[in-house]
Amino acid sequence: MRTIKVGTRQSQLALTQTGHVVEHLRQLCEQHGIEAEFELVKIVTKGDIILDVTLSKVGGKGLFVKEIEQALLNGDIDMAVHSMKDMPFELPEGLTIGAVPEREDPRDCIIMRDGQGVDDLPQGAKVGTSSLRRSSQLQNYRPDLVIEPIRGNIDSRLRKLETEGFHAIILAGAGLHRVGWNDRITAYLEPGLCLPAVGQGALCVECREDDSFMLELLNHYQHEETAVTVAAERTFLGKLNGGCQVPIGAYAKLTGEQSSTGKPLMQLTGMVGSPDGKTILKASQTGDDPIQLGDAVAEQLIAQGAAELLEAARG
Repeated sequence: MRTIKVGTRQSQLALTQTGHVVEHLRQLCEQHGIEAEFELVKIVTKGDIILDVTLSKVGGKGLFVKEIEQALLNGDIDMAVHSMKDMPFELPEGLTIGAVPEREDPRDCIIMRDGQGVDDLPQGAKVGTSSLRRSSQLQNYRPDLVIEPIRGNIDSRLRKLETEGFHAIILAGAGLHRVGWNDRITAYLEPGLCLPAVGQGALCVECREDDSFMLELLNHYQHEETAVTVAAERTFLGKLNGGCQVPIGAYAKLTGEQSSTGKPLMQLTGMVGSPDGKTILKASQTGDDPIQLGDAVAEQLIAQGAAELLEAARG
């Protein structure tokens, strides 16, 4: 019997997500006659240590995965569970995404002390988020809002809503769902108002690309609809070389229709904005190939001036 060492961050959300993944994998092992047991290995990442600076100023994507990926490369662990939105487009040589399980709700949500949604916030309300993507889109919709950075785990950010004078904070709905705190959500921000981060709501199970045992097991865990739509979003991200340092978002979903070749059709919407929210560029296309679709939407935004916006934001 193989003991599979599973790398995870130590936050409540990370441990909950990893627990869900391991339980599903245990069930798959039983169904397919695979002999394995699982052992959690908790790893502290740079993103867990640096909590007083916004992600855009300390490296953005990769802050929550680098130490875990190094443990994979060293052979200290056999697989790792990440939030897909934390994953850079390019993976270290020797590592691969072994499975993308079924996606949770991809939408952002607002948690408020009073009111029922963004429109109920008072003039000049103080809203907490460290995401440039969220702040850009919110300020485009409500230029009067005062956006201030807020970092930490879900529970610490919820406490700061009460203790640091925020009228509201913005979080990913998926995280609150996974820890069972749906009742804290005041309202969801629909993609038309706030397009999600690339891969938001999805998980990523990463392993070594030469580990045939893990690849075979994780193949049973793959959710194709999630995998193909997230692939379109990540291709879009890679084409624009985006990350947490720039306001960029994307969301792909199946349309329920088929192309002329019989493949499921997807609609991908992408956005690039200026940090102050004064400029938001959006594009949307439909196709059946995630790579071609991601490239096409990125090219459409580049034609609208996205490259200049991204360069200015990085500067």
